[in-house]
Amino acid sequence: MIRLTPLELDVMKSLWRRRAASVKDVRSDLRPDRDLAYTTVMTVMDRMFKKGLLRRTKKSRAHVYEPVPTEAQARADAVAGLLDSFFGGSESRLGAYLDGGEAPPPAPEPEPAASPAAIDDALL
Repeated sequence: MIRLTPLELDVMKSLWRRRAASVKDVRSDLRPDRDLAYTTVMTVMDRMFKKGLLRRTKKSRAHVYEPVPTEAQARADAVAGLLDSFFGGSESRLGAYLDGGEAPPPAPEPEPAASPAAIDDALL
């Protein structure tokens, strides 16, 4: 499952839009919202490469990075995580919430069947 921090997501958005980019290019995309040092962006992107989220190739003196997962794959994993974390994996509960209603509580777990020995003990 793809888990992205907010900064990693911003890096991925830049790379999905550009398809391939250097640290300098990604930093310039992030700059309007954040004043991050070049080395900070480089470190984040190197860690993302080591996690398998980015592919990189050496071009001249700089690395060029490309996203490994597609935006659709990352979105699907994020929704699956939301579904598991907040709605007990129930798509119907998520649907009810999105329709403006309160999500129904999860269905109660069925109680395990009593063993024959427990039934005998209860009758005594």
